[in-house]
Amino acid sequence: MTTETTLAGPAFVELGLAEPILRAIADAGYTTPTPIQAQAIPQVLQGGDLLAAAQTGTGKTAGFTLPILHHLTTRAAQAQKPGRPRCLILVPTRELAAQVEESVKTYGKYLSLTSMVMFGGVNINPQFKALKSRVDILVATPGRLLDHMGQKTVDLSGIEILVLDEADRMLDMGFIRDIKKVLAVVPKQRQTLLFSATFSDEIRTLANGLLNNPKSVEVARRNTTVEVIEQSMHRVPQAHKRDLLAHLIKHHDWQQVLVFTRTKHGANKLAEKLTKDGITAAAIHGNKSQSARTKALASFKDGGVRVLVATDIAARGIDIDQLPQVVNFELPNVPEDYVHRIGRTGRAGTTGSALSLVDDEELSYLRDIEKLIKRAIVRVEIEPGFVAPAKADLMSDERPPRPPQGRGGPRQGQGAGNRNASGRAPQGRSAAGGGGKPAANRAAAPGTAQPRKPRPPAALFAGKPGSRGH
Repeated sequence: MTTETTLAGPAFVELGLAEPILRAIADAGYTTPTPIQAQAIPQVLQGGDLLAAAQTGTGKTAGFTLPILHHLTTRAAQAQKPGRPRCLILVPTRELAAQVEESVKTYGKYLSLTSMVMFGGVNINPQFKALKSRVDILVATPGRLLDHMGQKTVDLSGIEILVLDEADRMLDMGFIRDIKKVLAVVPKQRQTLLFSATFSDEIRTLANGLLNNPKSVEVARRNTTVEVIEQSMHRVPQAHKRDLLAHLIKHHDWQQVLVFTRTKHGANKLAEKLTKDGITAAAIHGNKSQSARTKALASFKDGGVRVLVATDIAARGIDIDQLPQVVNFELPNVPEDYVHRIGRTGRAGTTGSALSLVDDEELSYLRDIEKLIKRAIVRVEIEPGFVAPAKADLMSDERPPRPPQGRGGPRQGQGAGNRNASGRAPQGRSAAGGGGKPAANRAAAPGTAQPRKPRPPAALFAGKPGSRGH
């Protein structure tokens, strides 16, 4: 596997994209590709398989949607049938699916290509209807795609390009078996692109089973945090966190804050607490309906609510320009999730701030995080203006998690018996997730953790590169 070190080119016009695509990029006000785009787009245009890694907010989505649009509009298509797409983009979450398809529409608006998005948690009948027409690009979550495959309403025999986006998250959420079922029906001769936030050992194992002599691009060191993010922490008892957070929001006049909690119930309770304190807030997690989640995210983006409280999986893929503040109400028990969380701010070259509220029982998690990011998180004293409540806000369900032996406990926001929005177990069919607009860097270009160890994917893919998983 080779690694490309090509530097970012000066302009999109030099990457060889079709003129209608360049026109759509120009309409959006972009001229210069981000590093991941400058490296990935030429590789995808060459037609080979690709393994690509970049931190969130670096433009991965446009890194594959732009060359895919070019390929599909310049290649001669076979006789197309309704419901027989040419490109399949698999993503782990609903919001990310919507975000990717919106990116396809934005940059393909001058092309005759068609696209659709399918995910669970919504009525399946409109999807049946859409599949009765021509579909060039299908963006889907694995669970809902399998539902359609089972009912024979989608035909994957014409797939020319297969994309696995946020592959690390799909492994985390237990989608490996679903991916294997999809691989069994897509053509063996295809171009496969695997995009991930990191090149973990599990991702490399998966890539060895899926990709045929791939090129590899990586624009950031493994599991590094964005340097422009100011990271700090307050030592505070769990029982005082809600009151302290309300105080901080008012004291600093924060107008847009993304807060991470450990559980769905905790997200609801915290949003209710902040609302009672006169701070507009909404919660987003897997138990919320799709319409409620979309509404909450839209209200957060347009300033209708100041605080969005989210669980880890629900926030995956949230892409908001110039989000100034992220707060870890509880630390994640998987250190890589900290990197994903704070990556919601400091995007597209802007500065950001990430504050963690740390109870004594979370100090082992703090040490694990600092070891991963290879830096100490600044300890900051709580402002003198904060007075701890006389009656502590003690809630048994919101005690910080005691470090399990070997860190093998449940993932943040996924306790025992927890089921996702589709009513299925955490192995996940229709996953909860974060979304947003097409990932983009206004100044430069369009664009954009792991729980318990997943089952090693190598055992699921045996054979030579041309036939693995089939």
